Amino acid sequence: MAQAQQFKIKELESYTYKGVNRRGSKVDGEIKGTSIAEVKALLRQQGITPSGVKKKPKSLFGDGKKITALDIAIVTRQMATMLGAGVPLVQSIDLIANGSDNKNLRTLMQKISVKVQAGLPLSDTLREHPKYFDELYCDLVKSGEASGSLDQIFDRLAIYKEKSEALKSKIKKAMFYPAAVMVIASIVTAVLLIFVVPQFAEIFAGFGAELPAFTQFVLNISEGLQQYWWVVLAILVASFYTIKKMYSSNLKFRTAADALLLKLPVLGVILNKSAVARFARTLSTTFAAGVPLIEALESAAGASGNEIYKTAILFIREEVSSGNQMNLAMKQTDQFPEMVVQMVSIGEESGALDSMLSKVANIYEQEVDDAVDGLTALLEPVIMAVLGVVIGGLIVAMYLPIFSLGAVVG
Repeated sequence: MAQAQQFKIKELESYTYKGVNRRGSKVDGEIKGTSIAEVKALLRQQGITPSGVKKKPKSLFGDGKKITALDIAIVTRQMATMLGAGVPLVQSIDLIANGSDNKNLRTLMQKISVKVQAGLPLSDTLREHPKYFDELYCDLVKSGEASGSLDQIFDRLAIYKEKSEALKSKIKKAMFYPAAVMVIASIVTAVLLIFVVPQFAEIFAGFGAELPAFTQFVLNISEGLQQYWWVVLAILVASFYTIKKMYSSNLKFRTAADALLLKLPVLGVILNKSAVARFARTLSTTFAAGVPLIEALESAAGASGNEIYKTAILFIREEVSSGNQMNLAMKQTDQFPEMVVQMVSIGEESGALDSMLSKVANIYEQEVDDAVDGLTALLEPVIMAVLGVVIGGLIVAMYLPIFSLGAVVG
């Protein structure tokens, strides 16, 4: 109980102050502290006589930018660099906090610094912020604390985070580009159908002749969209929300969706390669850090990012825990390429599994990079063709009656 109370540390909060400095000039500003009394004491130490100190109200829209995974990767690299240079742990954390222009990140690092200064292990402190530091991260830091090689662990973590974020960026690039173009195309098409086509419809009404079937078809779509655009929009939003909700909460749906994504042409190849790269990188990092293979496989399953690969990796874990070789278990899943299985087999025989897995990760990360570039080059003409057919089709539909009228007059 006494130890638990030792770590009930107040969090730093922002306070605004007004006062007079040593020169007699009026000053004001913002300062961090745990209480008004502490803030006043800090100000007096700085030669400022406070006349008013107030706690800064929290903004409804948040305070500063969000902390991203890339921010954590940068922090990890900074920690690795400073610890490797011999800078003490607490001082390293404080330097990162003071050097950050992101208020949320600065506050996070200050909270961690306070707890570590009070004697709480860094790994336990990081576990209090699972949104930014996952189990894998905290477990590796714990192993570094136990072995006295925290600088090496942070270096491995930095490489892992940097490679992971680069891989995520490539996957997002592969999926975002076509999605963004198709969304823009849909918006342009909707604007034409709702606002432009009706203008032509008024002109065609004065022709007194039967319109071409294609033109009439487009006009019918336009009329329906004008009346029920909100229904279409509501269906799209509801569908997106439902799919997202089911994917996050329903295991069967998520498994089926992940299996379908892996079978998609071109994109499926990229997702398969990225899953293999993520598996190899995670397993290499954890195993090299001294984590037992069984636990390392569990971490790799959690970091796989795909239910199909997660199931396969958990199967491998069960087989390995039963005494079987990992390469044989990988072969049974029919999920990993033969080259990967062979390299793992060589790694197991030579006792350099972590090094071999690192090479596998490098190979497949490069293959993902090349595949994404190839996908972008492939999609550009396809997207242009689709846009040409959709937009061009609307234009042709609107001008067909004019062409027909010209032929009748001629």
